[in-house]
Amino acid sequence: MDLTFFPALNAGLNATSGFLILLGYILIKQRAWTAHALCMILAMVTSALFFASYIYYHLHHGSTHFPHHGWIRPVYFTILISHTMLAVTVPPLAIATLYQALKSRFDRHVRIAKITFPIWLYVSITGVIIYWMLYRMK
Repeated sequence: MDLTFFPALNAGLNATSGFLILLGYILIKQRAWTAHALCMILAMVTSALFFASYIYYHLHHGSTHFPHHGWIRPVYFTILISHTMLAVTVPPLAIATLYQALKSRFDRHVRIAKITFPIWLYVSITGVIIYWMLYRMK
């Protein structure tokens, strides 16, 4: 199977997830609860698809080494390390946030969402940046 499309697919899923998270945030500020809920569920689905695609790709392809040298190398690894460390927190945070909403415990939902939102958004955005630095930067 040709795996070359996976990095772009994964970046697209990350970007879509980030867009949905941001849109969900805007919608909740406008008190559009149903639209907010839809956006956040779609963000969860998109992130789950990303995770499955990411795992499949790396199980079959392995890791990709950063090809550049100079000042950009420490920048890349700083982004990669922060992205990776925060990425492991997203699934439990997102699930806990969703669980509280599904149980109509909106006070708890909001408290956890204030932590989940910036982390999940950062991970989505830096995932796209990492893709660009690995595959598109000349």
